[in-house]
Amino acid sequence: MTTGIIVFAHGSRLEPANEAVRAIARQLAAAGGFATVETAFLELGEPSLEGAVEALVARGVHDILVVPYFLTLGIHLERDLPSIINRLAGRFRSVKIRASAPLDGHLALVDVLLDRVKAAMDT
Repeated sequence: MTTGIIVFAHGSRLEPANEAVRAIARQLAAAGGFATVETAFLELGEPSLEGAVEALVARGVHDILVVPYFLTLGIHLERDLPSIINRLAGRFRSVKIRASAPLDGHLALVDVLLDRVKAAMDT
């Protein structure tokens, strides 16, 4: 079974900031050899997490790992992300949706993302 990966960021009014997240997602896909990687934004960017899940489901993915592109475990990861995942899990009942840990300020962001993805896929 293919695991779809969503790099989930806050989003910005500045499109270059959102494009930087998309670039990291592309680098993650290349570094890990992952065929199904999407980007999603909580606010101020497209697609939303729901839109990214819809895109992966449309590609036949039934196992989705959300990788938060957040430095620390704040209110968005503590409250908002679990709420969104629960809502999406109710809508897409045949799809497993889970999240990895946040980045926690690590300097080697691509390496950390790859590590989080691999660790979460092993569970």
